[in-house]
Amino acid sequence: MTMRLSQAIRLSNSPCLALVGAGGKTTALFQLARELPPPVIVTATTHLHIDQIKLADSHWNGGKPEDLAGLKENLGGVMLVTGPVDGDRTTGLSPDLCSWLREVCASRNLPLLIEADGSRQRPLKAPADPEPAIPEFIETVVVVAGLTGLGKPLTEEFVHRPEIFARLSGLKMRETITLKALSRLLVHPAGGLKNIPLQARRIVLLNQADTPELQAQGKSLAEKLLPAYHSVIIASLKQSQIHAVYEPVAGIILAGGGSSRFGQPKPLLDWHGKPFVRAVAETALSAGLSPVVVVTGANAEQVETAVNDLPVIIVRNQDWQNGQSSSIRAGLANLASPRPASGHPPLPSPARKGKGRNGEGMGEVGAAIFLLADQPQITPTIIRALSEEHARMLAPIVAPLVDDQRANPVLFDRVTFPDLMALSGDVGGRAIFSKYPVNYLTWHDESLLSDVDTPQEYEKLVNGE
Repeated sequence: MTMRLSQAIRLSNSPCLALVGAGGKTTALFQLARELPPPVIVTATTHLHIDQIKLADSHWNGGKPEDLAGLKENLGGVMLVTGPVDGDRTTGLSPDLCSWLREVCASRNLPLLIEADGSRQRPLKAPADPEPAIPEFIETVVVVAGLTGLGKPLTEEFVHRPEIFARLSGLKMRETITLKALSRLLVHPAGGLKNIPLQARRIVLLNQADTPELQAQGKSLAEKLLPAYHSVIIASLKQSQIHAVYEPVAGIILAGGGSSRFGQPKPLLDWHGKPFVRAVAETALSAGLSPVVVVTGANAEQVETAVNDLPVIIVRNQDWQNGQSSSIRAGLANLASPRPASGHPPLPSPARKGKGRNGEGMGEVGAAIFLLADQPQITPTIIRALSEEHARMLAPIVAPLVDDQRANPVLFDRVTFPDLMALSGDVGGRAIFSKYPVNYLTWHDESLLSDVDTPQEYEKLVNGE
């Protein structure tokens, strides 16, 4: 199954979205328009070449609402709305007309897709004043960059406004465009983040990843960009391929149980000189999970002391006696403080020390991996593998399969969070396996099947049996 661009961006059926940057904006614009249920309104706050009119089913143009009087009564298909035609190009929609069009779409729950930047068909660009022309009402901004610009000289042939690109990226004119330089440009407040409205989700679309080498470079770039963006998509729109969607993946460590069968707190058992819960937390952090949430309950103070100096969110579950589902709910509700939506400074890491807070935050990560405090043998390798599998398809659930048996840890996409929040009693996430497709990741490590319920099992685990 091939992921669609609208799925990768996680669009609703009636988004209000703008595309900026270079390297495939118009292609992405009309691809999204064809993926969404019609009618779809497409427009631009900048110039479009008249050849692009044919990508729509109908073209409406004018300088004021009266010029578009028939639009409301003739909704259907992909409808391109622009300013008047001027020679071989259309003019951009004025701010007032753009706001009017937004009201039309909002009143009828219609998608509104806006191209808000020009790039003269170069793979890369840097914005000049007053670019990009993003309306304040926009909810999602997709910053497009063409990976074919990597390794090329910084000249007008490959970069629109190369002098500004040089200033923002730290390169000199004609120097080779590197990953580091492109990363600097995309996270710069006057570069990729310029003019993005405060409330908007911001996404990078690394397009033109037409070769394995460019896909690998895209992955390296995604790691540098995620602190400043909500997600990074690696794609080859020319080949109709979405290769990966990288989003923050949280780690939720369930360490709130009473360990009644074992007879002493399992999160505090020794694992090579460290408490179990600390070993698990350090593994989650080293695997790149962010934020990492440790849910405590029974023996809370002792467990919290074991991880208190780590950059984790500590959540004390007061209802831990009501079963594992209560810890799942507590962890999800406290994933992170809402990430600031400013398009100017890069986002801080959502992981932080100290007590978690009650509140929203589930929309700030793409998925969560649940880790058990009595499985210190889990490695960063399996955690990264689950995250990579999720990035490939945004599967609702990704679980290891060891010797044809389901194993831990398990990744849950954020589409499953409402069902996880509705769990009750002493049940875990596997209670919703029947509701969602599960991507099983074949794994050759029998230790993933082991947990510690008895002193004998603890001895076997410590001794590697």
